[in-house]
Amino acid sequence: MGRSVLLRTFVSVWVWVLSCGLLFFSGCNAPKSQLSQFNNYFISSDYNDCVLFGETKISNKPEPRGEDLLWTLQLGAVERIRKNYEKSTEYFDKSEEMLKFFDEKGKLGDAVGSVLVNDNVAPYKGDEYDGVMVNVYKALNFMSKDNMDFARVEFNRALDRQRRAKIKFNEEIKKLKAELNQENNKSQLSKSNVENPKTQELLLEKYPNLYDFEAYPDFVNPFATYMAALYFNLVGDHAKAVDLLKESCGMVQDNEYIIEDLAVTEEILNGSGGRLTNTVWLIFENGLGPVKSEFRLDLPLFIATSKIKYVGIALPKLEFRDAAFPYLVVRANGKSYKTSQVASIDRIVQTEFSKNFSAILTRAIISTTAKAVAQYALSENNSSAASLASVFVAAYSFVTTAADVRIWTVLPKDFQVARFEKPADGKLEITAPGGMPLDIDIEKCNNAIVYVKIPTSLAVPVCDVITF
Repeated sequence: MGRSVLLRTFVSVWVWVLSCGLLFFSGCNAPKSQLSQFNNYFISSDYNDCVLFGETKISNKPEPRGEDLLWTLQLGAVERIRKNYEKSTEYFDKSEEMLKFFDEKGKLGDAVGSVLVNDNVAPYKGDEYDGVMVNVYKALNFMSKDNMDFARVEFNRALDRQRRAKIKFNEEIKKLKAELNQENNKSQLSKSNVENPKTQELLLEKYPNLYDFEAYPDFVNPFATYMAALYFNLVGDHAKAVDLLKESCGMVQDNEYIIEDLAVTEEILNGSGGRLTNTVWLIFENGLGPVKSEFRLDLPLFIATSKIKYVGIALPKLEFRDAAFPYLVVRANGKSYKTSQVASIDRIVQTEFSKNFSAILTRAIISTTAKAVAQYALSENNSSAASLASVFVAAYSFVTTAADVRIWTVLPKDFQVARFEKPADGKLEITAPGGMPLDIDIEKCNNAIVYVKIPTSLAVPVCDVITF
């Protein structure tokens, strides 16, 4: 068989492969469009449609794939809003099983797959804050069902997950670097573009606030730490509560309610007269957490030729959404108390996102470099078949240049708290600036947590009273 015949055969195969690829990927970024539709339902408080939509996106296969984990997270949170606590916990149990599966499997091989197409080819494996919030929400579900023993297990899991997160992250970064170094060694061109200062300049122009935020300590969620402290305090484990409250105060230094919790608990421990009774904590789960959008970046010229028809990368960018209200005000015993922030989910997500961004950027650059080199190699051949294949490679490069914008979108913007003495008649009036008052009756008890979630200013508040 002659050389020209071999070339035509080779090019024909590439045209066929790329044609199939174009058909497969031309449906745009499916997770992006699906999340957009789901978010529209959620913002409109159409929680039933959220559930019906999300259920159709789970494969129910023996091993998780695609966006299975993402949709179980979404559904667990929505069922919690609907007060279907058992169903919510069931989804979160499945989420935890998937997180464990991915932890054990690791991320080996994902980087290479991302190079060939984009990060969306890998299944959604969750972020560290996903796992922490799964355990916190499960604990709150159990508290709502008066199952304090199971709640203890979940809070301990959340705290342990935070402890292990930094170690796990460092190990994953080493694995990813090893994979990406292998790819870099194959192409000095990729390496030069990853390290090109012009790339960083272009990135900062497009995404100037990427690192412009105040991070929490590595993978620590102050809300998880504070709620665990509150739980252990209320069930009588004051020694553990003190340690957690000290950690909370270190992260949230200007919250007077957390400072008061710590002072009272220390008095209880040292026997100086402190008491934990007739106290109410108002927890406000406020607004909408961040989503991811896509932006494209034209890279510095890889190869000095006009024959390269498309050179660019797509990267994810955090978009921050609105709070429902800046705070809530509760009136009790003739006094008013305003909620104060415990944790910003925006900051928690941004902390982890910024740590992962370097690997995301490197994979995107290597992927685009490989596709550009393929275009160049085909364009250098003068045959018509090679020219056609070059066009297909350019089209393939364009449609497969897509950012991974998958993220748990039902999380709030922030968590807030107010702490005050329980009124004798058990009646509270909770209001938001410009909002309608919410009247709460607390049954006879020693202490209580009033948990209020308001995703948007137009949403009906969801309230749960947990008594001790």
